[in-house]
Amino acid sequence: MQVVREQIVRALVARPKSLDQFRNKLQSLSYTEILKIRQTERMSQEEGDSHTAPIVELREKLQPEILDLIRKQRLNRLCEGTLFRKISSRRRQDKYWYCRLSQNHKVLHYGDVEEGTGVPSIEALQEKLAIVDVKAVVTGKDCPHLKDKSTQRQNKEMQDLAFSILHDPDEALNFIAPNKYEYCVWTDGLSALLGKEMGSEYTRTDLEMLLSMEIKLQLLDLESIPIPETAPPLPKEPSNFDFAYDYS
Repeated sequence: MQVVREQIVRALVARPKSLDQFRNKLQSLSYTEILKIRQTERMSQEEGDSHTAPIVELREKLQPEILDLIRKQRLNRLCEGTLFRKISSRRRQDKYWYCRLSQNHKVLHYGDVEEGTGVPSIEALQEKLAIVDVKAVVTGKDCPHLKDKSTQRQNKEMQDLAFSILHDPDEALNFIAPNKYEYCVWTDGLSALLGKEMGSEYTRTDLEMLLSMEIKLQLLDLESIPIPETAPPLPKEPSNFDFAYDYS
């Protein structure tokens, strides 16, 4: 009945000059079309509400909690580890190595593995690097393994997936991520371990999506209720405060 009522109201808004025009307008406003119109209007309203002062304040309040959730997810992924391909200065080699973070987030364990062997245990990875020894994390053209002239042809395809952990003046742990997602996960996770901001595009996307979902959940009870731009004024204080119950 609500859909039929909306069809009639929307058809009359167009001010049809004859009954045939009215019927044609009703036929164009099918159930599917009404749903699309409702969804578009709802999205427009949500977009408008997102710029109001109360919603902006709510976003600022929820953002630290959401960022902490993303940080925990990144660190959990580092604890699971990733299989990386070894890159030589001449050509790609079919050799792999695995790197994963310890459960206490204090040590990176890594070592050579065979493809298809599954996730190796931390005990099977012979090499390790303490997080306290990490000096910096660099990406792209700043990576030591991309500065070699012999790899100049490969640089263009690899620099978007390359990152390095500098742990000594002359030593670095060099990575080529298998894809953009793993690159963002590792650079975000390493930044979090060093107490720095996670700045990947996936973090921005995840933050916006999770914030939007959380705000919608928080505002479910206010659906179809207009949100004022400013908070209502505080009422005046009472003339006295002698309204407490006296247990004696």
